[in-house]
Amino acid sequence: MKNLVLLLFFVGLNTFAQAQEAIHKEKIQAIYQQALTQGKAYRWLDHLSNNIGGRLSGSLNAERAVQWGKDELSNLSLDRVFLQPVMVPKWVRGTFEYASIITGPGRSMNVPVCSLGGSIATPSAGLLAQVVEVKDFEELEALGAEKVKGKFVFYNRAMPAGLINTFEAYSKSVDQRSRGAAVAARLGAVGVIVRSMNLRLDDYPHTGAMNYGDLPNKLRIPAAAISTNGAQLLSSMLSLNKNLDFYLKQDCKNFPDVPSHNVVGEIKGSEFPNQIIVVGGHLDSWDLGDGAHDDGAGIVQSMEVLRLFKTLNYKPKRTIRVVLYMNEENGLRGGNAYAKFAKSNKENHIFALESDAGGFSPRGFIFEASKAQFNQILSWKTYFEPYLASNFQLGGSGADIGPLRNGKTVLSGLRPDSQRYFDYHHAANDTFDAINKRELELGAAAMASLVYLVDQYGF
Repeated sequence: MKNLVLLLFFVGLNTFAQAQEAIHKEKIQAIYQQALTQGKAYRWLDHLSNNIGGRLSGSLNAERAVQWGKDELSNLSLDRVFLQPVMVPKWVRGTFEYASIITGPGRSMNVPVCSLGGSIATPSAGLLAQVVEVKDFEELEALGAEKVKGKFVFYNRAMPAGLINTFEAYSKSVDQRSRGAAVAARLGAVGVIVRSMNLRLDDYPHTGAMNYGDLPNKLRIPAAAISTNGAQLLSSMLSLNKNLDFYLKQDCKNFPDVPSHNVVGEIKGSEFPNQIIVVGGHLDSWDLGDGAHDDGAGIVQSMEVLRLFKTLNYKPKRTIRVVLYMNEENGLRGGNAYAKFAKSNKENHIFALESDAGGFSPRGFIFEASKAQFNQILSWKTYFEPYLASNFQLGGSGADIGPLRNGKTVLSGLRPDSQRYFDYHHAANDTFDAINKRELELGAAAMASLVYLVDQYGF
């Protein structure tokens, strides 16, 4: 009899588990169906990209985006929508930059360049100097001040094409953009030219944040990105003539910090309202394009998660919050401000998800989690296999949710196919026409499905 009771108990448990699995599969299928047939992410992005445009922190467009985000979230009839104040840096590009390679009297070739975010301007008449080409800081330091003083330093380290993970390739090269000017200035350089962070050869220069660290103002030098085709040309010409000149003109300017906001909306949990699940992306973008992939896609996908739950009449157990972060690109002020807000209010965030890797087809997610937490997550992989989004890996998560890191909160990032992302990253071609509607919607559905499972089970 005892054995029979135990058998019936385990049969009951298995039957219950199968029933729960069927419910989850049905719910996730409904999420995908709604996102792919009646989704709003693509229409939202159309407006954000084409009616507002590039949204550099501190700009009028950034503030227009804040108001738009608040209005659209309010239209979803969420339980709460509010603006969270944050002070952000203000940097203005000014008139478009100009550069040329000069090989002799009357002989010059224009090359595509753009100022790096945070750079100072050249003198009003521009800057003319010889060029020294290096691949890394070690090579630059080996040259010493004698060979660098009075010249442009040309950082020409390409993203390593042999790496399948393009974000890993990016990480291998981006230090020359972020720290290159500070290092070169200490050796007496008059300016820096940095190869664009792009695996493709094209004529689009890619901007991005740079900083001078503790370098005194009087020692700071202009910094510009050159397109990959321009970098190839400059390198080839330097191999023939080490004494050629480079001319650069830019009139960008830094201003004092200005006020802005994160945009926050939430659905209150029905059973565990004090357990918070946050999903988001960054509302700001660079100013060259309209920021469709970086990170308009992440913004509208995150908003779509809450819209899907409202449309499907799903009442979450835990509080689901969307955050549209301001100033990821050149300061991370929004992410830091939100984490400070959460800490000061003693909020319990159990899970944070970020989308900031473009609007391409989702392949899975990356997680920062304990072994036990990750094992639980791995048990959900089968739900994502029919949708080709089951690549779950441990690793980094996202810049804006990073400040929430505390050893307990699970952090996650959506991982779309990354092979084309750096064709558009921080460049003028990051525009709405580079977005595929279905890929964007699939990403939103994958995010909503993961949030649904976290809401069901917790950690």
